[in-house]
Parts: sequence; C-alpha cells; structure tokens
Amino acid sequence: MTPFEKYQAVKKAYAAGANKENAQAMGKYMRNLFPFYGLKTPTRRELSRPFLKGVTKEEIAWDLVDLCFKDDYREMQYFALDYLKKVQKQLTFKDLPKIKQLAETKSWWDSVDSLVKLAGQIFIKDEENKEKTAALMLAWAQDPDFWVRRTAIEFQLGLKEATDPNLLGKIIDRNLGSQEFFINKAIGWALRDYSKTNPAWVREYVASRDLSALSRREGSKYI
Repeated sequence: MTPFEKYQAVKKAYAAGANKENAQAMGKYMRNLFPFYGLKTPTRRELSRPFLKGVTKEEIAWDLVDLCFKDDYREMQYFALDYLKKVQKQLTFKDLPKIKQLAETKSWWDSVDSLVKLAGQIFIKDEENKEKTAALMLAWAQDPDFWVRRTAIEFQLGLKEATDPNLLGKIIDRNLGSQEFFINKAIGWALRDYSKTNPAWVREYVASRDLSALSRREGSKYI
C-alpha cells in the first residue's frame, strides 16, 4: 500500500465511523479551529490499528504524514502523530526539521504537545548528535513561531534524570518576558515536571528569575 493509498484508506475508515454529535462537541472544545469526524480516542485508535500494523519494520513514510497534516480533519493529524509515535525509535537528528515543519502546520496545543515528545526521544536516543540537538533547541527557543518555541521549552518533559538542566534554563531564559499564554504555560509545565526530579534546581531557578505569575505558579506547584 502506497502512502497515498493508506491515507485514503484511513480517511474512508474514519468517515465511516463519523459521529456528528461528537464532532460538534470536539470542534467546540478546540475553538472550532478544525473540523472533526467525531472519533473519540478509543474509537479512533481501534480504526487506526490495521493501518499501523507492521510500520515499525518500514522506513518512515513522511509522505503519509504530510498528507495527513494537509487534511482538513483533525483526526487525520492525530493519525499521523500516532504513526510517528509507533516509528519514533527510527527518528534521528536529521528528522528534527520535519518535526519543526509539523509544529508550524495546523498548530494547536494538541498536536504540538505530541511533537514535543518525539523531539525529546531524539535527544536521548540519538547520542551521536545530542550536542547538535541541544544547539537546535536553543535556536528553536528564539523562533518567530511561538509554537516552535513551545516545542523547545517542553521537549525535555518526562525525561527525568536525562534532563539537561543547563539547557532547560537557557531555553526558558530566552522566553522570559513573553506575553504569550502558551509560552508562559509551557515554562511552568517544564519547571513543574523537572521539579519532581530535581526540586532544588527548580527552586533556585524560580527564585532567581522574573517569571510571569502563571509560570511561577505552575512551576512551583510541587516545591
């Protein structure tokens, strides 16, 4: 099955399972930014299962991902993200420009926060290019697109002891003073998450920076 054939098959399966009532509620929750088929997560994943079988044994089908991200329906972006999660062990530093491109496409917190996890996996798995990944995240931290900046701020979420606190601090420093809600929320989340692993570092960082009220409140939740 070619990428285009798989894309069409997924669309057909999703359309057949569409639920108008759910679609309206899901669209409203996402501020009506995207149309929905109305597939709740368990239903969508069940419908997706045949199309994700065996993908870990194949090369990454970026053409399929691109087709899904160009589609109007939000569930098609969710399928692409589920697909990338399946093949994430194959992702390397060279794939980060594609991750950035996706973060800039049909951007909202739901898709971007999934891409964040992929960038984090590249950081810890592609040891050979770890310094290059860190340098790229510093560049993303100053990108004109705040969704790309949010990706950089959050990309170490869940890495625990594998987190580079020096890098985290530098990335956040580049975004202090922002008036953007999604940036200040991301700063708070990143600090709160790392405080579970290294509360002393987070405590010192929060005390030494002029954080927004939102970032400070979120970041200090567990300290």
